[in-house]
Amino acid sequence: MKPALFCQFAIVACVVLSPLHAALAAQPPAPAAVTTELRQPFLLGQGTHRWFGLKIFDATLWSTTQEWQGLTQRFALELRYARHLSGKKIAEVSIEEMQKLEKLKPEQQQRWLQQMQAMFPDVEENTRLTGVHLPGEGARFFLNDQPLGEIGDPEFARLFFGIWLDSRSSVPALRAQLTGKPR
Repeated sequence: MKPALFCQFAIVACVVLSPLHAALAAQPPAPAAVTTELRQPFLLGQGTHRWFGLKIFDATLWSTTQEWQGLTQRFALELRYARHLSGKKIAEVSIEEMQKLEKLKPEQQQRWLQQMQAMFPDVEENTRLTGVHLPGEGARFFLNDQPLGEIGDPEFARLFFGIWLDSRSSVPALRAQLTGKPR
């Protein structure tokens, strides 16, 4: 390639790639589990969940697109816990919140509760649990970027991630921070 032609190519490449590069540079680096699952993730939003003033966790939503497109897209939701919680309690509260979104069949509720209790560990301050929504398949979970397991049920995934991301979520302020969308 001639030097003059190379310089023109380099200038065009910089102009075309600059907005994408700037967008990626402006966001914090994604955790390994997120980059493995989403390849080139975009940070959609972050927020903090408090319960009676106590910080429970910080949440971060990553996606394959720069805009929230709903519970049908592939995304990763990372929760960084601020305190000790038992995995059993996390599973129980998750089922309660899923039940608020939609009446669960008793056998479905019991199966999902058992699967979550078997998978979710006790957490401490700065423990990261990441859930990846796999459209039409289910959900995959990571503990500090290490695989925990999967629940291969699309209905489970829709309701589980709906805890934070459904328009009927019991934490609408957090949902708005994560997705950029009010109810």
